[in-house]
Amino acid sequence: MDKVVASAGEAVADIPDGATLAVGGFGLCGIPSVLIEALLESGVGDLEAISNNCGVDEWGLGRLLFARRLRRMVSSYVGENKEFARQFLSGELEVELNPQGTLAERMRAGGSGIAAFFTAAGGGTQVAEGGLPWRYHADGSIALASPPKETREFNGREFVLETALVADFGLVRAWKGDRHGNLVYRDSARNFNPLAAMCGRVTIAEVEELVEPGELDPNNVHTPGVFVQRVVALTPEQAADKRIEKVTTRERA
Repeated sequence: MDKVVASAGEAVADIPDGATLAVGGFGLCGIPSVLIEALLESGVGDLEAISNNCGVDEWGLGRLLFARRLRRMVSSYVGENKEFARQFLSGELEVELNPQGTLAERMRAGGSGIAAFFTAAGGGTQVAEGGLPWRYHADGSIALASPPKETREFNGREFVLETALVADFGLVRAWKGDRHGNLVYRDSARNFNPLAAMCGRVTIAEVEELVEPGELDPNNVHTPGVFVQRVVALTPEQAADKRIEKVTTRERA
């Protein structure tokens, strides 16, 4: 089955207002920036995004954030985005923070058909006990807080029940992909991308290099095509547009 669509705009055209998106990437590494731009251009809004972070000011998911298209984020780290902090603290954005490994496992569980799991992360803290601010009022008071979670003791240690995450759409970026949707990620871009691809009911992949079926070594495929419904082949210019959160340099010796 040829899953290639003509453009990113066509690939995201049926994403409606209010949809939940699982978005790959870590910082700005491996983010589906072309699909995010297509979403921005489509005008869709009131979105919930499940992603490790929300990009930076004016790039990645930060583009949707600045345009007020996001109503809720499920994340583990948000420290590089000043606008994110402003919207959260002023009550404009709802945020559910997760320990990073817990977020990854919740996404993997969603893609594996596992309803919930127990983890030691967060035991004895507000993660388990509830009360973490999810949304503020404009005056700074808490409008919505996290609920308490079920805990259970195993071998004398407290574990917390975490539920799986399933998104309406998954958006990912791969180094190579074939027309059947099999994907290969390169180096550290293999971060949350496989998990986002798994937990999306409809997963859309932008690929830097499109190859024909049979050209990828099956032993090297990171995301099997069964998890992917649409593939967008990037232009060389789009594939090369990769940004860095913080550039740190020193003079040569």
